[in-house]
Amino acid sequence: MPSLDIARDAIVEFSRIQNWMLSAKKNKDDETYNMMLDRYVELKAILSTAGVNITELDKLNK
Repeated sequence: MPSLDIARDAIVEFSRIQNWMLSAKKNKDDETYNMMLDRYVELKAILSTAGVNITELDKLNK
């Protein structure tokens, strides 16, 4: 089971990457959005493995 520090850091990074992705999408910067999408998926996997319910945290799938 990952430590709370790892989960906390992943949650913070997950929030940041989503904000950047929303901005890139708003500005029609598809290249940047797609580059960040890989990290977004990785963070979702890390958080799921840590047992974090990301439903409330996921701004892109609302």
